[in-house]
Amino acid sequence: MKKDKKNLIAIIDRFAQKKVAVWGDLILDEYIYGTTRRISREAPVLILTHKAKEFSLGGGGNALLNLNALKAQPVPVGVVGHDDAGKHILEILKQKKISADFLIKEKTYRTPIKTRILAGEHSTRKQQILRIDQEARVPENKELKQKLRNILGRAASQTAALLISDYNYFTVQEDVLKKILPKFKRAKKPVALDSRFRLLHFKGVTILKPNEPEVEHALQVELDDDQAIINKTGREILDKTEAEAVVITRGGKGMVLFERRKPAYPIPIYGSSDIVDMTGAGDTVISVLTLALACGASFREAAVLANYAGGIVVMKKGTATASPQELKEAILSEH
Repeated sequence: MKKDKKNLIAIIDRFAQKKVAVWGDLILDEYIYGTTRRISREAPVLILTHKAKEFSLGGGGNALLNLNALKAQPVPVGVVGHDDAGKHILEILKQKKISADFLIKEKTYRTPIKTRILAGEHSTRKQQILRIDQEARVPENKELKQKLRNILGRAASQTAALLISDYNYFTVQEDVLKKILPKFKRAKKPVALDSRFRLLHFKGVTILKPNEPEVEHALQVELDDDQAIINKTGREILDKTEAEAVVITRGGKGMVLFERRKPAYPIPIYGSSDIVDMTGAGDTVISVLTLALACGASFREAAVLANYAGGIVVMKKGTATASPQELKEAILSEH
């Protein structure tokens, strides 16, 4: 086995029980399954016979599930409401044996819910026909900010890394990050950021993981599969955010790593470019990036491992995770 493969597998072996704080927006994913019957007489819509309902963690919660699947010990830092959705999130965390000690229960907050309705005939795979979002913004008050600062300060001493998952519900706040970031830096613990709409708002983290549409939105550019433009925007993001590294994910085209004072490092997609489902793949990538860095990986090693993980989950239907064994098998299968 080549030395680089041995190094990657050794990093995976260090994943087990590694504590990673996940600061982000916790969303309840609700799935309602039904079978199609006929078109309604009341309106031109399908009538469904309800068959089942299930819940999962969405938003930053999907990063928790990914870290859990990788045998790490995720520590959620965030806000849930005193509502049924918040209770469901706490129940799922309990089932997964993920501690909720660093979660804030906020009476005035309504926990976000994304309801997906899936339908089809009895013998066919159910397809999503509708999604309903119930959204709410985390209240911005001094007491809540102070609680977040206190919790993140404890996380800086009790965990090996911080993963920030910002879905724009404002659990993640710029002034709070500015206060707590020095604690992680002094402890030499990586801070990784995945932000849906506020990529350039957060300064000084260790590594960022935007996808191409997020880069285009942040910098008001069109990448157009132009490598020169991609390289220029990668450098621009590094400069504007004062980050140490940036990984731009490119779907079926893999990803590109940018580090200071080093050339761009393109990584072709692992496996087939005929992707089955991209849902949640970004959460998998940021989870593996953060965990690998927490285990002492270089930026290149962490990006390569994250690329393997991304290639694994996009070949699975729905929001999926990758296991350490799957990662090892992917590494060993590559020539």
